[in-house]
Amino acid sequence: MLPLSGIRVLDFSTLLPGPLASLLLAEAGAEVIKVERPGSGDDMRGYEPQLDGTGAGFGLLNRGKRSLALDLKDANAVNALLLLAATVDVVIEQFRPGVMDRLGLGWDAFRSANSRLIFCSITGYGQCGDNSQVAGHDLTYAADAGLLSLASARDGTPVMPPTLIADIGGGALPAVINILLALRRREQTGEGCHLDIPMADNLFLFSFWGLAAGFGAGKWPRPGKELLTGGSPRYGIHRASDGRYVAAAPLEDKFWQAFCETIGLPAHLRNDAKDPAATLQAVAECIGSRPSSFWEQAISRVDACCRVVRSLEEAAADPGFAARGLFDRRVLVGRRELPALPLPLDPKLRDPARSAPAPGVGEDNQLVENPAAG
Repeated sequence: MLPLSGIRVLDFSTLLPGPLASLLLAEAGAEVIKVERPGSGDDMRGYEPQLDGTGAGFGLLNRGKRSLALDLKDANAVNALLLLAATVDVVIEQFRPGVMDRLGLGWDAFRSANSRLIFCSITGYGQCGDNSQVAGHDLTYAADAGLLSLASARDGTPVMPPTLIADIGGGALPAVINILLALRRREQTGEGCHLDIPMADNLFLFSFWGLAAGFGAGKWPRPGKELLTGGSPRYGIHRASDGRYVAAAPLEDKFWQAFCETIGLPAHLRNDAKDPAATLQAVAECIGSRPSSFWEQAISRVDACCRVVRSLEEAAADPGFAARGLFDRRVLVGRRELPALPLPLDPKLRDPARSAPAPGVGEDNQLVENPAAG
């Protein structure tokens, strides 16, 4: 028995935040029904690379779900969805505030159909406030929340984030946490609720150390100058002589001393509190004097929180990850089978099925013809 067996989710979201949230629920046993536009479906279906006419990214995010293809401006479709609501536990949507209400599918409409339903709205800036109607994407949410200002290149340009941190860390994961808490609350009270998941708001969590310094001591972070953003010799990324990079994070003194010994840092520079800039420069010069292959061997022999930076391809092929079964599950996209996303779920709580398909557009439309259908 999986933890969410018996839970039915109606998912109106597209692209990344909502679909990732509902994927996590699906992998924990929930039945997830996507609601897509007729014809083209979720925009993610059109992204490259294409596998038999479906985007590979769509397949990874929608493994094991079902699909309805409905025109939400059609009154018959709206009525059918509200009839289906009686069998639904969770609704996920990520339109701008007010859009679902205008369609006749907002919180009030669903609550009237099912008072126990959890209605989860994922937006950029929340259901209220001055920015609630402002359009945005991951990068602009990170800009507004001050996150982009924390790290910078040598010329002061903010560094591009390597991942969609607002969509995942500010949207999908908080949505799942709040949905699970709301389901637990419903067990106690019998009541559903409307969850407000604002991605920009939730990004402030990732700046906890900067907020502590700013609120606590009035010392707001300087771009690229603080302990965790490139200002310390004990936490940084350095170029080796072959053009590859070494990530070094020997924060604690025992790791720092082992690191200094390994790279041959001169003794008079090992007290990094004395002249951090000089020590940082010397660390960069030491690592820059040798190729990454040398450092791969050298750091493997010590406990110093230091690793050569890998490509994503190298990381995905690492035998250490393979031994943990990280990519054992599969998703069928058209006629192709790909490794499924390695979700942050303990295997004991995740669907053990080795392979599951991504749905075709509207392949489960019989559900709105018979809302109680399984």
